[in-house]
Amino acid sequence: MRAAGVPLTDLRPVVAEHGRDPVFATVSGAHLYGFPSRDSDIDIRGAHLLPVRDLVGLGEAEETRTRTGDRDGVETDVVTHDLRKFVRLMLRRNGYVLEQLLSPLIVHTSPPHAELVALAPAVVTTHHAHHYRGFARTQWRLHEKTGELKPLLYTFRALLTGIHLLRSGETVAHLPTLAEEVAEAPAARLTDGIAAKVHAEHAPAEEVAAGADRDVDALHAVLDAEQAASRLPDAPGAYDALDDLLVRARLGRG
Repeated sequence: MRAAGVPLTDLRPVVAEHGRDPVFATVSGAHLYGFPSRDSDIDIRGAHLLPVRDLVGLGEAEETRTRTGDRDGVETDVVTHDLRKFVRLMLRRNGYVLEQLLSPLIVHTSPPHAELVALAPAVVTTHHAHHYRGFARTQWRLHEKTGELKPLLYTFRALLTGIHLLRSGETVAHLPTLAEEVAEAPAARLTDGIAAKVHAEHAPAEEVAAGADRDVDALHAVLDAEQAASRLPDAPGAYDALDDLLVRARLGRG
């Protein structure tokens, strides 16, 4: 697999330079969503494991690491959280961390990563709808302000991911797949938009945006209905299993 023309194996040094003890690192953003541009940055997200000493000493623990760089002429943006922070985010209605965790664009993995993936379905709740509803509204406002295609596609992606999640309990962030699997998706509009965005990261929406407000309103209504009808739990599970995983991982490397 590749991201912006860069093989995923070539991104491993980027993760290694980011810091020691990575738990996992995946490619997120437009590459994960299925509509990267030729000039898209590569967003790498994941988790690292702080040593016990960093947590019990006087210094402030580096729970979040951020690093930007360049790989073969492509800008890279790496953000990872300490495993405890990442797990805590999983236990909230945070769709981002689930998408990052379950991304098929894997740069680095480990046994704790595999365990997290296995436990991910247990933390999904009906309240994840709030995350996707809020993100869609933010991106739509950005689209209205800039007229750009990117936030328009992000709006549709968020709504469709939320709808699919509430129906199936599965986290799918890939817009072309969602366009096929969610019956209410405006497939033709999305296909045209994805094709147009290939040429520039900040391309104008132009014809793709005509009438998009009606599609967005309709998908919001579907998301609301799916949340009301969802059989997903109100609260996340797997707390004890995640706690045990964190303790074992920490002490094993401490």
